[in-house]
Amino acid sequence: MIRKIIQIEEEKCNGCGACAEACHEGAIGMVNGKAKLLRDDYCDGLGDCLPTCPTGAISFVEREAAAYDEKAVQENMRKKNGQKSLSAGAHGGCPGSRMQRIQHSQESAPSAPAGAESQLGQWPCQIKLVPVNAPYFDGAKLLIAADCSAYAYARMHEDFMRGKITLIGCPKLDSVDYSEKLTQIIQNNNIQSVTIVRMEVPCCGGLESAAKKALQASGKFIPWQVVTISIDGKILE
Repeated sequence: MIRKIIQIEEEKCNGCGACAEACHEGAIGMVNGKAKLLRDDYCDGLGDCLPTCPTGAISFVEREAAAYDEKAVQENMRKKNGQKSLSAGAHGGCPGSRMQRIQHSQESAPSAPAGAESQLGQWPCQIKLVPVNAPYFDGAKLLIAADCSAYAYARMHEDFMRGKITLIGCPKLDSVDYSEKLTQIIQNNNIQSVTIVRMEVPCCGGLESAAKKALQASGKFIPWQVVTISIDGKILE
């Protein structure tokens, strides 16, 4: 039969595994570090995987495909759940991009010595890799930071990352416009505030611009601020 079904462009896939995590039917799996549609009859054609893909590798096509088989999907999911490892290391995609929440003690004093405890609240943290609808975005205070800022500013964790969900990127190295993905994150989640930390270098203007575009396009009124860090690690007024 001719029906709507997903298509994955292998050359665009970065192996993050976000689509496989998002697919509730188990239709997508990771094969040799790339996302693959495992069976046509597992794909319901609803496309829950599409918004999670950071590279736009997934799209809809209409082609000859087996009909969606709900019973086969349920049986497959029962088998997968029975075989699922309890180990934290089990993951179908790239191990480095596995989504996970990092819990920190609420008693950590702000005056603790620099570097005493990481304040990274989730993984992954790269804008390109983070899923749009990750549960840790619910009620989050969002930090959008330039890659270099944590190296230039010694108290990045204590002064900016504490209590926030951190997203990092470099528009010059990534050669992408982050505004579309940031818009989806802000629109689809209960974001409480946005802090943008950038370097004083011109290329960081792309990060600031993308964040501002996303705030505007989201249609939400959310408190936000921009902090600029100098090359020698000082906050510029």
